[in-house]
Amino acid sequence: MTRPIITLLLLMTLTASLFAGGRALSEARKLSLTTAVALQANSLCAKDERIIFSCPIKRPAKIVSVCAAKDLASDRGYIQYRFGLPDKVELEFPKERAGSQQKFQYSHYFRAKVDLTEISFTVNGYEYQVTDDYNGEEKRAQIIQGVMVTAPGKPKEVSFACRSKPKADYTDLQAVLPGSQ
Repeated sequence: MTRPIITLLLLMTLTASLFAGGRALSEARKLSLTTAVALQANSLCAKDERIIFSCPIKRPAKIVSVCAAKDLASDRGYIQYRFGLPDKVELEFPKERAGSQQKFQYSHYFRAKVDLTEISFTVNGYEYQVTDDYNGEEKRAQIIQGVMVTAPGKPKEVSFACRSKPKADYTDLQAVLPGSQ
């Protein structure tokens, strides 16, 4: 007799929490939709995508990723920047994948003790620079990896540094993305 009452109370509590303002149910739907796509470790890139750049950042504890189609070329595939958490991507640029290559710029400079790589783009006046830099010419070698964001009309950028070494593959990007001006 007590078992049916406990079951009924449990069911009522669960139902009330799911339908309270419809919020919990919609959050559950979002979670199931986002987890339906399997992501690569420490990345916001799906398993069937190529990781161009990805790392967890120090603060806030989020992930920055540049993802691309496996068949990325200047005339096919896509490239996207993503920032946030696996269950809550806060920024995905661009939303439309077609022609996305033209929305990014790529620059790479290399010489002995120096290797500078940058993927940049602009969203609503905000300038983003995904950076993977090594400068061994400094007295203490400098490594800058992460993303820098500059707000419209502001001279100083906000930096989000990688917490660990990023996973990166810049193969063929020079042929795929326009160069920086």
